[in-house]
Amino acid sequence: MRINRRTALLGGLGAAALGAMPAAAQDITFFRIGTGATAGTYFPIGGLIANAISNPPGSRACADGGSCGVPGLVATSVASNGSVANANAIAAGTMQSGFVQSDVAYWAYTGTGIYEGRPKADGLRAIASLYPESFQLVARKGSGIKSVMDLKGKRLSLDEPGSGTLVDARQILAAYGLTEKDMKAEYLKTQQAADKLKDGTLDAFFSVSGWPNGAISELAVTTGIDLVPIAGPEADGLVKKFSFFATDAIPDDAYKNTPGVKTVSVNALWVTSIKQSEALIYAITAALWNANTRKLLDSGHAKGKVIRLEDSLQGLGIPLHPGAEKFYKEKGIIK
Repeated sequence: MRINRRTALLGGLGAAALGAMPAAAQDITFFRIGTGATAGTYFPIGGLIANAISNPPGSRACADGGSCGVPGLVATSVASNGSVANANAIAAGTMQSGFVQSDVAYWAYTGTGIYEGRPKADGLRAIASLYPESFQLVARKGSGIKSVMDLKGKRLSLDEPGSGTLVDARQILAAYGLTEKDMKAEYLKTQQAADKLKDGTLDAFFSVSGWPNGAISELAVTTGIDLVPIAGPEADGLVKKFSFFATDAIPDDAYKNTPGVKTVSVNALWVTSIKQSEALIYAITAALWNANTRKLLDSGHAKGKVIRLEDSLQGLGIPLHPGAEKFYKEKGIIK
């Protein structure tokens, strides 16, 4: 979305953002990144990337003289209900881009899975695969939940409606022969679930995110938690049935005083629309992978360190945007 300086002023942009702009009219490109709940991993990672790729008119160059982002671009990290909501918003044209789990992106693009019987979102295109998203089944210490089967009769949150976590939590339960009817199911955002677990009114909750998750980290320190493994023949069958799942592990040092576990994961994708111009997405992809962005990712969040160019095409499940594809070909990532 492009607007000139006069329109931007009329639209109420802050004086601080525009104070350094020269008097001549300049174009600004606004680019929103749909993320997830503020307590999760999507939102802070989205903020880092938005900061890295932004370079509005009047901005100073980086300290080393290199470009810090895309000239004229103002990117923002927008909190949302997660993967499904982001895929829908991109398809509807109300969001320029967003983070979407690889399974949800595949279903939306092909019109299968949770999108069965609904119009395909076949305009979705990938910018990059960012990092694995671990399925984190968090139980209150002392709840007696040591395995997925122990969830029977317990108070469990499967995450909020519209989230990719809810979709996958149901699949995980099914792999173990369980349904929501076998437990006291609730449908809460991660922070809400964490708050209820803290006050003892919830026994466990699912979260699909990169570790460490802020809300879970706080629980580990203040309340005490157990991570419940998602492993064994049931998990192996899940990975075999759905190609977008992968075996994964959360290490011992992810959360304080909490032993790590084996689990499963999907990939976090940065997705846009085929309607976005090739030149813009090429420039954004280049900005994502430049040296200055690397510094921000490495210092800004634990999961930022695993966002790597060499892994940028893993488990996409949907086609690349032509602008991103052009960049990866130039870098030799696509042979």
